[in-house]
Order: sequence, then structure tokens, then C-alpha cells
Amino acid sequence: CRLSGGEAQRVLLARALAQEPRVLLLDEPTAHLDLGHQAAFLELVRGLARERGLAAVAALHDLNLASLYSDRILLLERGRVAAAGTPAEVLTAETIGRVYGVRVVVQPHPLAGRPQVLLAPPRAAATAAGGRGR
Repeated sequence: CRLSGGEAQRVLLARALAQEPRVLLLDEPTAHLDLGHQAAFLELVRGLARERGLAAVAALHDLNLASLYSDRILLLERGRVAAAGTPAEVLTAETIGRVYGVRVVVQPHPLAGRPQVLLAPPRAAATAAGGRGR
């Protein structure tokens, strides 16, 4: 019997919880999961953390998932802390532009109100900056 990515992640989480930890350390827990399994897994972790009084620390590359499911975000740049705080404090266009070298638009999620990061296409970025966009 072969487990799906989402099932395998839940098995690993169950193994960790069986040890009754006070802190859950999760390294890219949503890697290789489809969008539905990503949301389900992070909902499960958030619910378990609140229910059991655990701290959950997750390394995530998806800034939008981090914003939706995290109380606090620590943004690293070359192994050093570039920004730390609530999603609204950390996920700003200025900070993301400085750390990642890209232009973005940050706007509130229409349902959750938390910041969501939209990558500005190079052509739109040039046009917005007063260039010809060609």
C-alpha cells in the first residue's frame, strides 16, 4: 500500500504527536502537496497546536500560506533575520522586494484580511514605473 503525499504527511505528524512534544518543527510540510492537501494539513496543524497548547514552527516558502496560517513570520535572507512579526508587519512590498529582488503587490485576502503577495509581471512593473513596458 502506497500513501499519498497528504497521507504521508499526516502519518509523520501523528508520529511526532505521539511523543507529546511541546514544539512541532515542520520543514516544508506542504512540499509536494496539492492545494487542497496543503490547506488541510496546515488547518490540522493549527488546530492541534491550539488544542494541545503546542508551538508549531514551520519552514514555508509560500508566503501566502504562511500569511494565512501563521500568527508570526520570520523572514530569512541568506540565513539572517530580515524581518519578524505578524504577517502584516513582515509581508510588505518593500520588505519582499528587498529580500527577494522582485516587485510585488501586497493586498489583503478578501475573506481572511491577511496580506497576500502578488508577483508583479516584469512588463507590468516597467509600465507602473513609467516605462514603456516593452
